[in-house]
Amino acid sequence: MKIGAVFPQLEIGSDPAVVRSWAETVERARYTHALAYDHVLGADPTNRPGWSGYTDKSLFHEVFVLFGYLAAVTTELELVTGVVILPQRQTALVAKQAAEVDVLSGGRLRLGVGIGWNQVEYDALGVPFKQRGAKLEEQVDLLRRLWAEPVISYDGKYHQVVEAGLNPLPKRRIPVWFGGTAEAVLRRTGKIGDGWMPQSDPDDAARAAVERVRQYAVEAGRDPAEIGFEARLTLGRTPKTEWAAFAQAWREIGATHLSVNTMGMDLKAPEDHAKVLQDVLPQLQN
Repeated sequence: MKIGAVFPQLEIGSDPAVVRSWAETVERARYTHALAYDHVLGADPTNRPGWSGYTDKSLFHEVFVLFGYLAAVTTELELVTGVVILPQRQTALVAKQAAEVDVLSGGRLRLGVGIGWNQVEYDALGVPFKQRGAKLEEQVDLLRRLWAEPVISYDGKYHQVVEAGLNPLPKRRIPVWFGGTAEAVLRRTGKIGDGWMPQSDPDDAARAAVERVRQYAVEAGRDPAEIGFEARLTLGRTPKTEWAAFAQAWREIGATHLSVNTMGMDLKAPEDHAKVLQDVLPQLQN
C-alpha cells in the first residue's frame, strides 16, 4: 500500500517557501504522493444561517497552479487531486491544465474528480448545480479523448468539439479516480474509473463498498484488480494508538493507497505539518 500526505491547505498559509519545504520534507520522508483538495470560492456565512461548509476564510491553493509549482520542486512525488470539482470547470481547460502538469512533472499526475456539494461556488462560476452528476461521465470521456488524440471531434450532450486538440499531449493515459460515497459513484468507478477515494473508517460498510466497486467492474467487462482504492487517515480524528491499526485494516480490505491528513491537530505553525508527517510514516508501514 502506497502512503501519501494530504497537503494541509487550510493551515499551511501562502508563503511559497513553506509550501516548498513541506513538499521537499514529504518527499525525503519517502511518502509516495501528495494529495490536495480543490475549492475555488468560499462562501461568506454572515447572511447564510446554518452554513457549515468552508467559508471565505478557508485558504485553498488552486490545485493545478499548486501542482505546477510542486512539479518543479520535487522529483518523484505523485501529485494527486482529491478531488477536483470537475462539473464546475470547463472540461477542455481541465484537460489542458492536467496535461500540462503531467508533462512538466514527468508523468506524475493522478486526477481525482468529484461533483462537489457547494452550490454557492457553482452559482458564482455560472454552472448549473443540479446537472453536475449527469455531466461528469461525459467530461471524463472527453478528457480521455483529448489526452489521447492530437485532433478530435466530439458531439455530446454537454460538449461539442470540432476538429481541435491539445498540444502538448501527455505522454501516457492520465489516471482518473473518483471521490464520493453515493452508489452512483461506486458504479461509475467500476464502469470507467481507475480508482475510488473513500474517506470512511475501515469497517464492514467500507469492505462492502469496495466489493461493490469490484462487482460493477466485472459487470462492465473490466478486471477489478486494475482499480485502485485510496483511503484517508485523519490523524486529528483518530486516536494515536489506532493509527497503525487503521492503516493495516484498510490494507486488508484492499486499499492500494492511503493518504495521511494532519489538519485539525491544533498544530502551532505551518512547518509542524511536515514534522508530524515525518514522524508518523514508520508507524504506518509494514
